[in-house]
Amino acid sequence: MTTQARGADTNLRPDLLRDPNYMPPLAIAVPLGIQHVLAMFVSNVTPAFIIAGAAGLAGADLVYLVQMAMVFSGIATLMQTVGLGPVGARLPVVQGTSFAFIPVMIPIVKGAGLGALFGGVVLGGIFHFLLGTVIGKIRNLLPPLVTGLVVMSIGLALIPVGIQYAAGGVPLMGKPEFGSFIHWFLALVVIFVTLGIKFFFKGFVSAAAVLIGILAGYLVAGVMGLVDFGRVGSAAWFALPSPLRFGFEINAAAVIGMCLMAVVSAIETVGDISGITKGGADREAADKEIAGGTMADGLGTAVAGLFGAFPNTSFSQNVGLVAITGVMSRHVVTIGAVFLIVAGLVPKVGAVIAAMPIAVLGGGVIVMFGMVVSAGLNMLSEVTFNRRNMVIIAMSLSVGLGLQAVPQAIQHLPDTAQLLLKTGLLPVAFLAILLNVVIPEERDHEEAGY
Repeated sequence: MTTQARGADTNLRPDLLRDPNYMPPLAIAVPLGIQHVLAMFVSNVTPAFIIAGAAGLAGADLVYLVQMAMVFSGIATLMQTVGLGPVGARLPVVQGTSFAFIPVMIPIVKGAGLGALFGGVVLGGIFHFLLGTVIGKIRNLLPPLVTGLVVMSIGLALIPVGIQYAAGGVPLMGKPEFGSFIHWFLALVVIFVTLGIKFFFKGFVSAAAVLIGILAGYLVAGVMGLVDFGRVGSAAWFALPSPLRFGFEINAAAVIGMCLMAVVSAIETVGDISGITKGGADREAADKEIAGGTMADGLGTAVAGLFGAFPNTSFSQNVGLVAITGVMSRHVVTIGAVFLIVAGLVPKVGAVIAAMPIAVLGGGVIVMFGMVVSAGLNMLSEVTFNRRNMVIIAMSLSVGLGLQAVPQAIQHLPDTAQLLLKTGLLPVAFLAILLNVVIPEERDHEEAGY
């Protein structure tokens, strides 16, 4: 349903469409709710594949991670839309598994294990929740210069993962099929279909371009006999989450990394909430909505970590969907959240997703991670490119991404410091914030030179 949903087809007054508490007729609300789920679905389950690959998980464990991504994004979304005391923005905010944490989670998983990761997710989520009480006071530390750098570095840090997946997974000794034509063919099918849908269609179809591209790649792989549905048949029809399935361990690097990323995620959520109120209701977000939304971010993440799910955050693509449909109803998103939870409780659904060839996913994530880089560049477009800001950009990216590319350069540092620095993302964020505070602003007559 697209912008036509606003007019005579719905017989709804504009003031009702702008009201978060209004419940549209089910004939309108249900399709819109499902539309929200489809727009975020691929981005939501992708981190499960990436972290499972880093941890060496497959089979039932991968299916479980995919299930939990759906269940706890749905639960976190309900925290936002329905609310729980002061928790929740009570706006049409869709929560999903965050890409931003992936560059931090990968080295934690490889260096300290899944137990340490989920310990960090839980404690980082609690810290994130507490940020909701002071979020207004730290927003000034993250202007577009800093947030744009951080977002762009997320995409840059993850692009190699997309290339690896498109080529057939992790390159291993004795794996000659890595980089073979068949893997790249499937990835390119996804990429070209996605780009075609994105630029030759409008509205929701365009918003769901990555999902449609991956479905096309999956279909081609199935026709070519490259999909094994054996695990789907043996998967159960219903299963509840298992608490602490992968263990729980308090690791300093994991906790620090998750807490530092919580600050970035919180600011992202503030931006999304502001975008929803501005795009859907043409007003600024209230302090109560921003604080409640940030608390829901943190609480949803903490609860998710206890059951083997990764950090949640608000999804920007759904912010755009609110503007496209013109429907601000939080109850529409609540319906979508229920669909996510129900789908996540059915292991057969997770098994179908997990059966997707890794090259198909690779084609999708190349597009998605590239779009993350573009989003960062778009944020940086608001920045004046004077000497001061160019030095901050240069130093942050060169040191941060350089340490990620050559982790051996810091091999003599303590283990905790190594884990944090080789993420790439955290050094970029730290340097950008520090240099932005320390380096004085340039006077107008100085800005023209370099």
